[in-house]
Amino acid sequence: GYGGLDHVLASGENINVLVLDTEVYSNTGGQASKASQFGQIAKFAASGKKMRKKDLGMISMTYGYIYVASVAMGADHNQLIKAMLEAEAYDGPSIIIAYAPCINHGIDMTHSQNEMKLAVDTGYWPLYRFNPDLRNEEKNPFQLDSKEPTKDPQEMINNEVRFKALDKQFPEEAAKLQAMLKADLKARYERLKKFADNIIL
Repeated sequence: GYGGLDHVLASGENINVLVLDTEVYSNTGGQASKASQFGQIAKFAASGKKMRKKDLGMISMTYGYIYVASVAMGADHNQLIKAMLEAEAYDGPSIIIAYAPCINHGIDMTHSQNEMKLAVDTGYWPLYRFNPDLRNEEKNPFQLDSKEPTKDPQEMINNEVRFKALDKQFPEEAAKLQAMLKADLKARYERLKKFADNIIL
């Protein structure tokens, strides 16, 4: 669980962690978790999750000495490889958080690479790297690798049953939660842009 992961990362040991983020508890049949997103249906969140997703990357960056990267293979192979090489070279704890489409999302899993790209293009999943070693070069350790979203998040929402099923069962709640999700995604991207310009952690 998160407590164990946090303990390992906070230890300062030279360890590399890869998290495949499916946004549900996949090993228990798709239960809602703190990693689930606004408006997503899952076991124990049949009327849509009402709270923001826990941001594991931001939590990890607050330590200041953990290498952190957010990646999506289908969106940017080069960024993924760069993050893995940097994490391996970093003398300390590292965590790479990879977006992982799941059967519980209600998509055709043969198109999972395309779904990763759509997640990044809509701003649903940001790509970034936080490398504490860059401070030694007097550079900002935070680098935002994804560009301004080019697609409406609604395209992602409409593409996945975990969001669309709520439209049929609770249309008013779906509209409210989807609006909250879109506002949160926009605010998060703006926050990450500011970090890329100003952050010194």
